[in-house]
Amino acid sequence: MINGLLDITLAVPEPDELVEFWRRRGLSDSADLGSAERPGFLKITDGPYRHLAELHLGCESEQDLHDISRRLAALGVAAPVSDTTLRVEDPVFDHIVTVDVVGPRTLTAGPPRATNGPGHAPRRTARAEVILESHPRPPRRVGHVVLATPRHVEANAFYVDGLGFRVSDKMLDGVLTFMRCESDHHNLLIQPSSVSYLNHYAVEMDDVDAIGAAGTAVVAERSEADVVGIGRHLLGSNLFWYLTDPAGNMFEFFADMDQIDDDELWDGEIRRDDWTPDEAGLSIWGAAEAPDVFFEPPDLAAIGAAREARGKR
Repeated sequence: MINGLLDITLAVPEPDELVEFWRRRGLSDSADLGSAERPGFLKITDGPYRHLAELHLGCESEQDLHDISRRLAALGVAAPVSDTTLRVEDPVFDHIVTVDVVGPRTLTAGPPRATNGPGHAPRRTARAEVILESHPRPPRRVGHVVLATPRHVEANAFYVDGLGFRVSDKMLDGVLTFMRCESDHHNLLIQPSSVSYLNHYAVEMDDVDAIGAAGTAVVAERSEADVVGIGRHLLGSNLFWYLTDPAGNMFEFFADMDQIDDDELWDGEIRRDDWTPDEAGLSIWGAAEAPDVFFEPPDLAAIGAAREARGKR
């Protein structure tokens, strides 16, 4: 089975500007951005318009690769296996999906912050750690991507029935589908749109202080980068702050995502396929609704035109 979201590649018209943006956020000073524990989890390449160029996944064994290839073939999608790698073109979004055999990957916990509260005050005669930090804590990994398309039924089939993502929750019986390949509540979300495009990518932060400090630094550079946040989602339970990068991509700083270790328990007692927007909404605290730009970025028509010129939609 697939067992991890390893890295993503973003194609943008001015890649150097985006690379420098993420270097200022504390990612490694190299062409492939990442950390000591997760090198190269964010790759940037040149492209005529902004889009997801590659989604890199892991799986447990070579047999998993052949099982994925067989399932995709049943959907009419050719996905050849070479040694310990499978490569396939997403039939809806057109990016490359690469699956490699990799072992389990973990992250060490960030340095704990002493947090005072009623009846529990471990930080005494000292200021909060975040106040003393010279730079915000950097992102730890890429956690999920959200893809929007008018062909969401076909996209769901490719990722769930073909690649083997596991469904965590659905809204309106699959109009929006949250799915996972790790223990995170979601590593991928497919949602509807008039154009197939990358809605956002998300990087995990240590905690709410890390989100707040990093997001504030982004807004200090570009006030127009602020989209919506900070808040806490219902589906996934994660803290969030959505912003835009210099290429126009929306991205999310997130922390404290639901972890699903017992698939049988989740599917039997917790998962729901009939959430409505009124129930789930954007957040349980924070902004009640997302701004229009959250679902319709200003360059959506340009992305649609670029795809149409290539015979895509």
